[in-house]
Amino acid sequence: MRTTLLFLTVTLAIGTSSLALASDGHPNLTPRITQDQVENQLSLKQIRREGLRIFSTPFNFADGVADGPMNPADKVSPGGRPTFLNHGSLLRMNGLDSQTCLECHNYRTTRTIPFEFAVGGSGALGQAAYPGVLRPDLADSEDNGYARIMGRVINPPFCFGAGGVELAGKEMTQELQAQKQQAQDNPNTLVDLEAKGVSFGSISYDGIVFDLSNVEGVGDDLVIRPFGRTGCCATVREFDQGAMQFHHGIQPVEIVGADIDADGDGVANELLEGELSAMHIFQVSLERPHSEKEGKHEAGAAVFQDIGCASCHVPTLVTNSRFLTLSLPEVMEDPTANVYFSLNLRRKAPGFEKSGSGVEVPLYADLKLHDMGPGLAEETGNSLFTTARLWGVADSAPYLHDGRALTLSEAISQHGGEAQASADAFDALSEADREALIELLESLRAPKRPNKGL
Repeated sequence: MRTTLLFLTVTLAIGTSSLALASDGHPNLTPRITQDQVENQLSLKQIRREGLRIFSTPFNFADGVADGPMNPADKVSPGGRPTFLNHGSLLRMNGLDSQTCLECHNYRTTRTIPFEFAVGGSGALGQAAYPGVLRPDLADSEDNGYARIMGRVINPPFCFGAGGVELAGKEMTQELQAQKQQAQDNPNTLVDLEAKGVSFGSISYDGIVFDLSNVEGVGDDLVIRPFGRTGCCATVREFDQGAMQFHHGIQPVEIVGADIDADGDGVANELLEGELSAMHIFQVSLERPHSEKEGKHEAGAAVFQDIGCASCHVPTLVTNSRFLTLSLPEVMEDPTANVYFSLNLRRKAPGFEKSGSGVEVPLYADLKLHDMGPGLAEETGNSLFTTARLWGVADSAPYLHDGRALTLSEAISQHGGEAQASADAFDALSEADREALIELLESLRAPKRPNKGL
């Protein structure tokens, strides 16, 4: 594709270049990007720029934003949800809540006054998403002292370092699948499930069915799903597929089919395979968070270990390979299937450090689901959450899955369930030990210049 088609007029913006929107009444998502262009025509830098553009495009009705006519049979799911006052505007509750990914992922840091902008960053309280909300009780009709929200509240995380997270998760999935095969090859033998030093229980096979009763922290399919606070998605692409439908009403072709207007809004081919690929590559090639003054927080690291935080918030996972491969279509149980793209995570943009043939992923997490107890449970009753990745935590307040904690100390103290003992130990720390631990966490910073060169 010629450069004149790739890039529109460029003007200076905060931290990156900006593109002019289309004329009134026309789609904003232009030019369109095909999968063939991603695989065979564009350079990595061009793909990343296109991904940034798609991530940041404010979709309008001509692009297919929002749903079409309300579906009487299903008024909740994407594709037939009601809009505000029945005139097409976004509802905000239960999705249809934004025009662009950038609306909720736009802060490099919330630690400064004012906050600093970055494409792919985290969100603050005003950007929280409210999926599954059916009956918000704002007037406290139950007289229980709080306004009940019948649904979920999601605190938007940043995308920085996503490539390392996806690679570690895929390799862990491969390890667990191999152990499942080992159990099948050796009936009536208990096989331990362990990936990158993280235990997921055990599995056995009686010659007919697998016994999954001892599996823990992962779904029955033994696929690691690090994206989404409740462990919903194995890859960034899988997450983006649902997010596009839920938040914007934009239907990916790879989900609904080509030339099909699945949500009845008069627009087909709302997001092409190549466009989702470009956005996926942009996100997994974002720079990783870093540690400020590395090696200067031995006291805090010792406290972190002593009170049990590191048992779930594993400081570093090490990958076997430095190459993150992306697939289309994706087979979650087999990340090596249908590969169309390979990204070297040692390159300058992601900035991961070498470790043997792989890279270090200093994410402070184990990519495992844990029961956090009734105090942190969602209104749905769910209390299982993927361990929060602490890298960059100093720049991403508020904290916890719904943003209820405004400080790091509050977030730690509110841990429950499997983490109750660590929360109790934190509350019992001396002032000096508590300060040392918080100083360690405050050294875990977002990238200084994300999207450099784009």
